Amino acid sequence: MDLIVTIVRHGNTFDAGEQTRRIGVRTDLPLVASGIDQAQALGRSFAEQGFIFDRALAAALQRTRATIDCILASQPQAPVIESVDWLTEIDHGPDEGQPESHVEARIGHDALAAWDKEARAPDGWIVDSDRRIAGWQDLWKTGRGHALIVTSNGAARFALLSDERLRGQASALPSLKLRTGAYGSIVRERGELRLIAWDRRP
Repeated sequence: MDLIVTIVRHGNTFDAGEQTRRIGVRTDLPLVASGIDQAQALGRSFAEQGFIFDRALAAALQRTRATIDCILASQPQAPVIESVDWLTEIDHGPDEGQPESHVEARIGHDALAAWDKEARAPDGWIVDSDRRIAGWQDLWKTGRGHALIVTSNGAARFALLSDERLRGQASALPSLKLRTGAYGSIVRERGELRLIAWDRRP
């Protein structure tokens, strides 16, 4: 394996019992206490598995930067964090900041299901899928070593759609989503990409 990419979704931004809302690039929320716990658990788990990260890439939002900081705190020698705009969360348009019940009422259950299974953006959302896919494809071509990526649910899924082989493997998944505090792993071996894990929590 000449490239390993560990893709993490940031930790929780809502407390237990708090009404969750559809949050995107225009809402820069910090992690709540349970989100910090999730990020620290990831850092410990990766260290226990012997992961040594050569690169660290993240979006500039508070929730992604706090998550990657917690993970890298468990590394013996952490790389400098690279800020990458194509990893930033999508724009949910008229649904930004709205409770999930309101979002489903506006666009329908089928539209949300298509987003989670196929990354087909609902009407009004600004996703810029071509730019995101191009970012992942560049990483697959030029990356070396072990890269840690911390991003959002909206951006992470395009890793699975950026390569024909990965797309085929992802078709067996129940969803393209990563839960908060969950990660996936993709490796490149002899020029071919392989999905090792998806939506795994420590």
